[in-house]
Amino acid sequence: MKLHTIDTGLFKLDGGAMFGVVPKTIWNKLNPADENNMISLAMRCLLIEDGNRLLLIDNGIGNKQDDKFFSYYFLHGNDSLEKSLNKKGFSFSDITDMVLTHLHFDHCGGSIKWNADRTKFETTFPNATYWVGEEHWNEALAPNPREKASFIKENILPIKESGQLKLLKRGEKFHDDIDLIFSKGHTQSMMHPIINYKGKKVIYLADMIPTQAHIPVPYVMGYDVRPLDSMNEKSNMLKDAAENNYILFFEHDPFNEACMVAHTEKGIRKSDDVKMDEL
Repeated sequence: MKLHTIDTGLFKLDGGAMFGVVPKTIWNKLNPADENNMISLAMRCLLIEDGNRLLLIDNGIGNKQDDKFFSYYFLHGNDSLEKSLNKKGFSFSDITDMVLTHLHFDHCGGSIKWNADRTKFETTFPNATYWVGEEHWNEALAPNPREKASFIKENILPIKESGQLKLLKRGEKFHDDIDLIFSKGHTQSMMHPIINYKGKKVIYLADMIPTQAHIPVPYVMGYDVRPLDSMNEKSNMLKDAAENNYILFFEHDPFNEACMVAHTEKGIRKSDDVKMDEL
Protein backbone atom coordinates (compact mmCIF):
# COMPACT_ATOMS: atom_id res chain seq x y z
CA MET A 1 0.00 0.00 0.00
CA LYS A 2 1.11 3.55 -0.74
CA LEU A 3 -0.52 6.85 0.22
CA HIS A 4 -0.49 9.99 -1.93
CA THR A 5 -1.70 13.47 -1.02
CA ILE A 6 -3.93 14.93 -3.74
CA ASP A 7 -4.30 18.72 -3.65
CA THR A 8 -7.36 19.92 -5.57
CA GLY A 9 -6.95 23.67 -5.02
CA LEU A 10 -7.72 26.34 -2.46
CA PHE A 11 -10.91 28.21 -1.68
CA LYS A 12 -12.08 30.77 0.86
CA LEU A 13 -14.70 30.74 3.62
CA ASP A 14 -15.60 33.23 6.31
CA GLY A 15 -13.05 32.99 9.11
CA GLY A 16 -15.60 33.56 11.84
CA ALA A 17 -17.77 30.75 10.52
CA MET A 18 -14.76 28.44 10.43
CA PHE A 19 -13.83 29.10 14.06
CA GLY A 20 -17.25 29.54 15.67
CA VAL A 21 -17.08 31.14 19.14
CA VAL A 22 -13.31 31.64 19.02
CA PRO A 23 -12.55 35.40 18.81
CA LYS A 24 -10.95 36.76 15.67
CA THR A 25 -8.10 38.17 17.76
CA ILE A 26 -7.10 34.53 18.34
CA TRP A 27 -7.92 32.73 15.09
CA ASN A 28 -6.60 35.50 12.86
CA LYS A 29 -3.10 34.70 14.10
CA LEU A 30 -3.57 31.06 13.02
CA ASN A 31 -5.04 31.70 9.57
CA PRO A 32 -5.02 35.43 8.69
CA ALA A 33 -8.16 36.79 7.03
CA ASP A 34 -8.36 39.05 3.99
CA GLU A 35 -10.24 42.37 3.85
CA ASN A 36 -13.53 40.45 3.55
CA ASN A 37 -12.84 38.32 6.62
CA MET A 38 -12.28 35.29 4.37
CA ILE A 39 -9.53 32.73 5.01
CA SER A 40 -7.81 30.38 2.58
CA LEU A 41 -8.51 26.68 3.00
CA ALA A 42 -7.21 23.60 1.23
CA MET A 43 -9.27 20.89 -0.40
CA ARG A 44 -6.79 18.09 0.22
CA CYS A 45 -7.69 14.50 -0.61
CA LEU A 46 -5.96 11.17 -0.05
CA LEU A 47 -5.16 8.58 -2.71
CA ILE A 48 -4.53 4.98 -1.63
CA GLU A 49 -2.63 2.76 -4.03
CA ASP A 50 -3.05 -0.88 -3.08
CA GLY A 51 -2.43 -3.64 -5.61
CA ASN A 52 -5.07 -3.47 -8.31
CA ARG A 53 -7.16 -0.95 -6.38
CA LEU A 54 -6.78 2.81 -6.44
CA LEU A 55 -8.93 4.47 -3.80
CA LEU A 56 -9.57 8.21 -3.56
CA ILE A 57 -11.05 9.80 -0.44
CA ASP A 58 -13.07 12.93 -1.28
CA ASN A 59 -12.48 14.96 -4.46
CA GLY A 60 -12.84 18.70 -3.81
CA ILE A 61 -15.28 21.21 -5.25
CA GLY A 62 -15.15 20.24 -8.93
CA ASN A 63 -15.50 22.66 -11.83
CA LYS A 64 -19.04 22.24 -13.19
CA GLN A 65 -20.85 24.96 -11.24
CA ASP A 66 -21.49 28.38 -12.76
CA ASP A 67 -19.46 31.55 -12.29
CA LYS A 68 -21.92 32.95 -9.74
CA PHE A 69 -21.46 29.91 -7.50
CA PHE A 70 -17.67 30.03 -7.68
CA SER A 71 -17.67 33.79 -7.02
CA TYR A 72 -18.72 33.04 -3.44
CA TYR A 73 -15.70 30.83 -2.75
CA PHE A 74 -12.73 32.53 -4.44
CA LEU A 75 -11.00 29.46 -5.86
CA HIS A 76 -7.25 30.02 -6.18
CA GLY A 77 -3.94 28.20 -6.42
CA ASN A 78 -2.43 26.13 -9.21
CA ASP A 79 -3.62 22.68 -8.16
CA SER A 80 -6.61 20.76 -9.45
CA LEU A 81 -7.90 17.25 -8.98
CA GLU A 82 -6.92 16.18 -12.48
CA LYS A 83 -3.47 17.78 -12.42
CA SER A 84 -2.64 16.27 -9.04
CA LEU A 85 -3.69 12.80 -10.14
CA ASN A 86 -1.70 13.17 -13.35
CA LYS A 87 1.41 14.18 -11.38
CA LYS A 88 1.16 10.84 -9.56
CA GLY A 89 0.86 9.01 -12.86
CA PHE A 90 -2.89 8.39 -12.75
CA SER A 91 -6.04 9.48 -14.56
CA PHE A 92 -9.71 9.62 -13.65
CA SER A 93 -10.32 6.24 -15.27
CA ASP A 94 -7.74 4.57 -13.01
CA ILE A 95 -9.73 5.19 -9.81
CA THR A 96 -11.45 1.98 -8.66
CA ASP A 97 -13.02 3.29 -5.43
CA MET A 98 -14.33 6.81 -4.79
CA VAL A 99 -14.86 7.19 -1.04
CA LEU A 100 -16.97 10.16 0.08
CA THR A 101 -16.79 11.18 3.72
CA HIS A 102 -19.90 13.30 3.25
CA LEU A 103 -21.74 15.12 0.48
CA HIS A 104 -21.07 18.80 1.18
CA PHE A 105 -20.06 20.42 -2.10
CA ASP A 106 -16.41 21.07 -1.20
CA HIS A 107 -15.90 17.34 -0.55
CA CYS A 108 -17.83 15.71 -3.39
CA GLY A 109 -18.12 18.30 -6.18
CA GLY A 110 -15.45 16.52 -8.21
CA SER A 111 -17.57 13.35 -8.31
CA ILE A 112 -19.54 14.58 -11.33
CA LYS A 113 -18.56 16.52 -14.45
CA TRP A 114 -20.12 17.74 -17.67
CA ASN A 115 -19.98 15.40 -20.63
CA ALA A 116 -17.96 16.42 -23.72
CA ASP A 117 -20.69 18.60 -25.27
CA ARG A 118 -22.01 19.91 -21.91
CA THR A 119 -25.48 18.47 -22.42
CA LYS A 120 -25.62 16.29 -19.32
CA PHE A 121 -23.67 15.29 -16.23
CA GLU A 122 -21.61 12.11 -15.92
CA THR A 123 -19.41 10.52 -13.29
CA THR A 124 -15.83 11.77 -13.26
CA PHE A 125 -14.51 8.30 -12.42
CA PRO A 126 -16.17 5.93 -14.90
CA ASN A 127 -14.65 2.75 -13.46
CA ALA A 128 -15.05 3.51 -9.77
CA THR A 129 -17.47 2.32 -7.14
CA TYR A 130 -18.73 5.37 -5.22
CA TRP A 131 -18.90 4.55 -1.50
CA VAL A 132 -21.20 6.66 0.70
CA GLY A 133 -22.59 6.03 4.17
CA GLU A 134 -26.26 5.06 3.91
CA GLU A 135 -27.43 7.28 6.77
CA HIS A 136 -25.67 10.28 5.32
CA TRP A 137 -26.96 9.62 1.81
CA ASN A 138 -30.53 9.66 3.09
CA GLU A 139 -29.84 12.86 5.02
CA ALA A 140 -28.46 14.55 1.89
CA LEU A 141 -31.60 13.68 -0.10
CA ALA A 142 -33.83 15.36 2.51
CA PRO A 143 -31.54 17.92 4.19
CA ASN A 144 -32.32 20.09 7.16
CA PRO A 145 -32.63 23.84 6.44
CA ARG A 146 -29.24 24.60 7.99
CA GLU A 147 -27.36 22.34 5.55
CA LYS A 148 -29.57 22.54 2.48
CA ALA A 149 -27.27 24.87 0.53
CA SER A 150 -24.31 22.51 1.04
CA PHE A 151 -26.05 19.56 -0.65
CA ILE A 152 -26.15 20.28 -4.39
CA LYS A 153 -28.33 17.86 -6.34
CA GLU A 154 -26.05 17.69 -9.39
CA ASN A 155 -23.23 16.48 -7.12
CA ILE A 156 -25.36 13.70 -5.72
CA LEU A 157 -28.19 12.38 -7.90
CA PRO A 158 -26.05 11.50 -10.97
CA ILE A 159 -24.01 9.12 -8.80
CA LYS A 160 -27.08 6.99 -8.18
CA GLU A 161 -28.27 7.32 -11.78
CA SER A 162 -24.91 5.99 -12.99
CA GLY A 163 -25.34 2.69 -11.16
CA GLN A 164 -21.94 3.15 -9.48
CA LEU A 165 -23.27 4.00 -6.01
CA LYS A 166 -22.73 1.63 -3.07
CA LEU A 167 -24.20 2.55 0.30
CA LEU A 168 -22.44 1.46 3.47
CA LYS A 169 -24.26 0.55 6.64
CA ARG A 170 -22.49 1.00 9.96
CA GLY A 171 -20.23 -1.97 10.60
CA GLU A 172 -19.59 -2.64 6.92
CA LYS A 173 -16.22 -2.14 5.21
CA PHE A 174 -14.98 -1.60 1.67
CA HIS A 175 -11.33 -2.58 2.29
CA ASP A 176 -9.68 -4.98 4.74
CA ASP A 177 -7.05 -2.45 5.88
CA ILE A 178 -9.43 0.49 6.26
CA ASP A 179 -11.70 0.80 9.28
CA LEU A 180 -14.61 3.23 9.37
CA ILE A 181 -16.02 5.36 12.14
CA PHE A 182 -18.88 7.84 11.90
CA SER A 183 -19.51 11.20 13.55
CA LYS A 184 -22.62 13.38 13.76
CA GLY A 185 -21.43 16.77 15.02
CA HIS A 186 -20.63 18.39 11.69
CA THR A 187 -23.29 16.55 9.69
CA GLN A 188 -25.25 13.35 10.11
CA SER A 189 -23.04 10.24 9.82
CA MET A 190 -19.88 11.75 8.36
CA MET A 191 -17.55 8.86 7.54
CA HIS A 192 -13.92 8.76 8.67
CA PRO A 193 -11.62 6.15 7.09
CA ILE A 194 -8.83 4.92 9.35
CA ILE A 195 -6.07 3.47 7.19
CA ASN A 196 -3.72 0.85 8.62
CA TYR A 197 -0.47 1.86 6.95
CA LYS A 198 3.07 0.67 7.66
CA GLY A 199 2.23 -0.17 11.25
CA LYS A 200 0.50 3.16 11.87
CA LYS A 201 -3.05 4.41 11.67
CA VAL A 202 -3.82 7.40 9.44
CA ILE A 203 -7.15 9.03 10.27
CA TYR A 204 -8.96 11.00 7.58
CA LEU A 205 -10.63 13.67 9.67
CA ALA A 206 -12.67 15.47 6.98
CA ASP A 207 -14.59 18.21 8.84
CA MET A 208 -14.32 16.83 12.37
CA ILE A 209 -10.98 18.68 12.71
CA PRO A 210 -10.66 20.58 9.42
CA THR A 211 -7.27 22.17 10.14
CA GLN A 212 -4.47 21.81 12.64
CA ALA A 213 -5.59 25.12 14.16
CA HIS A 214 -8.87 23.41 15.14
CA ILE A 215 -7.21 20.88 17.46
CA PRO A 216 -8.23 22.69 20.69
CA VAL A 217 -11.58 21.16 21.60
CA PRO A 218 -13.65 24.42 21.75
CA TYR A 219 -12.49 25.40 18.23
CA VAL A 220 -15.60 24.17 16.45
CA MET A 221 -16.97 25.47 13.17
CA GLY A 222 -20.13 27.53 13.00
CA TYR A 223 -21.19 25.19 10.18
CA ASP A 224 -21.53 22.20 12.51
CA VAL A 225 -25.12 21.12 13.08
CA ARG A 226 -24.44 19.74 16.57
CA PRO A 227 -21.47 21.65 18.05
CA LEU A 228 -21.53 19.95 21.45
CA ASP A 229 -21.38 16.56 19.75
CA SER A 230 -18.51 17.90 17.65
CA MET A 231 -16.60 18.76 20.81
CA ASN A 232 -17.18 15.35 22.36
CA GLU A 233 -16.24 13.51 19.17
CA LYS A 234 -13.13 15.60 18.72
CA SER A 235 -12.10 15.10 22.34
CA ASN A 236 -12.43 11.32 22.05
CA MET A 237 -10.60 11.24 18.72
CA LEU A 238 -7.69 13.32 20.03
CA LYS A 239 -7.39 11.19 23.16
CA ASP A 240 -7.16 8.02 21.07
CA ALA A 241 -4.69 9.67 18.71
CA ALA A 242 -2.41 10.86 21.50
CA GLU A 243 -2.41 7.52 23.31
CA ASN A 244 -1.93 5.39 20.19
CA ASN A 245 0.33 7.60 18.01
CA TYR A 246 -2.25 8.04 15.27
CA ILE A 247 -1.57 10.32 12.30
CA LEU A 248 -4.23 13.00 11.75
CA PHE A 249 -4.78 13.96 8.09
CA PHE A 250 -6.20 17.46 7.53
CA GLU A 251 -8.44 18.07 4.53
CA HIS A 252 -8.73 21.86 4.81
CA ASP A 253 -5.47 23.05 6.39
CA PRO A 254 -3.72 25.38 3.89
CA PHE A 255 -0.35 24.94 5.59
CA ASN A 256 -0.18 21.51 7.25
CA GLU A 257 -0.87 18.15 5.66
CA ALA A 258 -0.93 15.93 8.75
CA CYS A 259 0.42 15.66 12.27
CA MET A 260 0.64 13.61 15.43
CA VAL A 261 -0.54 14.84 18.82
CA ALA A 262 0.42 14.46 22.47
CA HIS A 263 -0.84 15.41 25.92
CA THR A 264 0.40 18.80 27.18
CA GLU A 265 -0.42 21.16 30.05
CA LYS A 266 -2.85 22.96 27.72
CA GLY A 267 -4.55 19.76 26.63
CA ILE A 268 -3.82 17.68 23.56
CA ARG A 269 -1.74 19.57 21.01
CA LYS A 270 0.38 18.90 17.94
CA SER A 271 3.63 17.06 18.61
CA ASP A 272 5.09 16.37 15.13
CA ASP A 273 4.26 17.37 11.58
CA VAL A 274 3.83 14.49 9.12
CA LYS A 275 4.00 14.26 5.33
CA MET A 276 2.50 11.27 3.56
CA ASP A 277 5.37 10.86 1.12
CA GLU A 278 7.82 10.58 4.02
CA LEU A 279 6.06 7.76 5.85
